Amino acid sequence: QIPCSLLPPGCEMDKFSTFLNIANKQTNLCLGFVALLTAGGEQIFSTAVFKCPCNDLNFLYGMVSLLVPALALLLLGLILSKRAWKLCTGLCHRRRKLCYWRRLLATGITLCQISSTALVAPSSWIAVALLGGNYFECAVTGTNVSFYKPCGDTSSVKDCETELPRFPCGGDSTVPKADRDEILLTLRAQSQILGWLLIASIMLSNLMVTCLGQCTSPISYLQLQFWKAYVQEESSMMESYSVEHAKQLAERNLKNFFNKTPLEKIITPSNNDWENISSLYKFSSKVQHYSNLHKHVENCQDDMMRHLAFQHSLYAVKCGTYPFATPESASEMRA
Repeated sequence: QIPCSLLPPGCEMDKFSTFLNIANKQTNLCLGFVALLTAGGEQIFSTAVFKCPCNDLNFLYGMVSLLVPALALLLLGLILSKRAWKLCTGLCHRRRKLCYWRRLLATGITLCQISSTALVAPSSWIAVALLGGNYFECAVTGTNVSFYKPCGDTSSVKDCETELPRFPCGGDSTVPKADRDEILLTLRAQSQILGWLLIASIMLSNLMVTCLGQCTSPISYLQLQFWKAYVQEESSMMESYSVEHAKQLAERNLKNFFNKTPLEKIITPSNNDWENISSLYKFSSKVQHYSNLHKHVENCQDDMMRHLAFQHSLYAVKCGTYPFATPESASEMRA
């Protein structure tokens, strides 16, 4: 392979574009990359930013540091989801269509799929944070000791409950160091147990949802893979075609505005066409359409063929060449 230093400029960008294309087509690879990136960000945050205050704010600081970044990642995942915006755009103007139970069911399934993808980053953050134990340790040492008793059966329970918020920071204390280390080790172990349980529950729920989706699929496995490939290719080509068509339309308008050149005829889809291909699509085994665009194109082609057939039959009746035309009907059509 020729190194990039010997190739023209833009080689690095071409490789990066190739990587993005592979990531877009391989959903599992993309989700794995997001999880690894989130885990690395959590490690950097816990090392460089997170500092337990070791006072009465321990519980609030620990819970905010654990949950708020996860909430931010969830919202970011929803904001960056094209399917979420496709579902929400124009929703207020499509209330009548939402009354059908099939559309409601399709909307619910789509929301579950969007949420499962958006939950990858926040669940990774919480799981890695729990495995580290710093957030849980800081939060629990600031809880009400009457509700949660981390001191247990230590030799100095009263002193332990009073100085418990200062345990994560170390330092001098009336509580023996062995008791403090035992309490912190127990809290860290509990945090890691919760982290592994969270990971196991996520993987188990993902497996159950995947199995349920595969078992209820109306088509075979190979056709399902073909459907996914078609949707990915159609989505990527739709973006390129939209950009190219918009560029042609803008170029024509600018030429006419500045140079007063005659307007070239550029056919742009109507609002109804955009609406037909932008709504949710539910696969039907009765009609082999793989997307709303596929369905719209096929229906338009059928309508065009029926219109041409009608025009041809009308012309044949007028000319008297239609097989079932009578002289009386032909004369009436000519009139």
